[in-house]
Amino acid sequence: MKIAVCSSEVYPFAKTGGLADVAGALPKALSRLGVETCAVMPLYKVIDRVKWGLKKTGKTAKAKMDGKDVEAAIWEAALPGATGAGRLAPARAFFAEVPKYYDRDVLYGTPKGDLPDNAERFIYFSKIIPEVLKAVDFQPDVIHANDWQTGLAALYMKTLYEGDPFFRDSGTLFTVHNIGYQGKFWALDWHLVGLGPEYFNPEGLEFYGDINCLKGGLVYSDIINTVSKTYSKEIQTPEFGYGLEGVLKKRAADLYGIVNGIDYDEWNPETDKNLYRNYGLGDLRGKQANKKALKDELGLAAGTKPLFGIISRLADQKGLDLIASAIDEMMSLNLQVVVLGAGEEKYHKLLADVARKRPKNISVNLTFDARLAARIYAASDVFMMPSRYEPCGLGQLISLRYGTIPLARKTGGLADTVKNYSPKTGRGNGFVFTDYSPKAFLKAVKAALSAYDDKTGWKNLVLAAMKEDNSWDKSAREYIKLYGKAAEAAKERQEKAA
Repeated sequence: MKIAVCSSEVYPFAKTGGLADVAGALPKALSRLGVETCAVMPLYKVIDRVKWGLKKTGKTAKAKMDGKDVEAAIWEAALPGATGAGRLAPARAFFAEVPKYYDRDVLYGTPKGDLPDNAERFIYFSKIIPEVLKAVDFQPDVIHANDWQTGLAALYMKTLYEGDPFFRDSGTLFTVHNIGYQGKFWALDWHLVGLGPEYFNPEGLEFYGDINCLKGGLVYSDIINTVSKTYSKEIQTPEFGYGLEGVLKKRAADLYGIVNGIDYDEWNPETDKNLYRNYGLGDLRGKQANKKALKDELGLAAGTKPLFGIISRLADQKGLDLIASAIDEMMSLNLQVVVLGAGEEKYHKLLADVARKRPKNISVNLTFDARLAARIYAASDVFMMPSRYEPCGLGQLISLRYGTIPLARKTGGLADTVKNYSPKTGRGNGFVFTDYSPKAFLKAVKAALSAYDDKTGWKNLVLAAMKEDNSWDKSAREYIKLYGKAAEAAKERQEKAA
């Protein structure tokens, strides 16, 4: 089986969020499991070509935009950490170099807004993917597109490339990472799509008068999945569907949910160079050493109070409004808090004010810092994710890996991965609340504090968390099953056309 994972960002080459983590880790895991895999992405200005060993292939690809050929030079590099299996070569990444589209200081936009030509930039990317694969002679069983930036790839496979012998048996899988981001553009950009008006209708790409790129992936892909089983159900409802719930209900038979994994090479308390001291199942003293060292570094009071960590975008979606409503009462309890993240100004101000009043009990770090993030995962006792909605979430998976117990709202991927802990039975791996209210949130906080007081029970909870398998190898096996379904759908389509 040959799989082309196509994404607008791939870690470690370029990243703005969790999409890059998935697109970088999944090909590596597939390669380890014996699946021939490549990644395809744009060649952005921000990619360090020397550091990651990018080389020109000497090959080019062309796609028409507004009736004119736009050429991409193709580069390639090994996907760092990919090993392959048996005689299988490690996964590689291919890059489409088009300076007028991707030679920018940012991937999508600035704090002032999106780049004005994003429609053209990513409609082109969806068009060029098949041409890149043909140029490098990678004949895929499945093209795996991700999010709105590649949402039109399946449409082009069923129009521009219908009947192309190179893609005769190629199926398509489309993954929705967050349905709130849809790639909507005004109808006057339709000329960039390069197809007839019959595709601009409610059954196609039209969405309340706009072009909707994500909808293209939902309508035209052979198989659809999203990043948790619960989220796959939630997005079929008006509350979470962002207007596309009707489309998803029509495709319900082809819609699946697979929880993301985490890269166990990247996230490993035994080898993580960011930590003050490494530790593992056989030596939890290292975790306590990290807690003490982090408190010292951040100026928190020494002692045995449980440390609650937050690493998050500071926004309503992440439950910051709950934290804001509960913070005063929370800080009156026997605990300390460390916050890392940036986002909405109102939360910056609120948290900074609390930190000024209680500098020994809360540390607020309004930035993104990978080194500090790893230290917070390792040093904290409890990791808070009170999200309003969360398609998958990676923080809870990382925290479990580091023996830090998640406190989460029952939604999306959090519902699939965090199960409420029962001190009586010892079952569960975290502290879960359902109602989106400060009262329910504080009840979960108090449950965590109560469990923490039972030192034997808490140690067993930490050890059980660290033994869980939330690796990409586990998730990749589920993806292989979906690839089989997509390939079978393509085969059936060819038989009907014959």
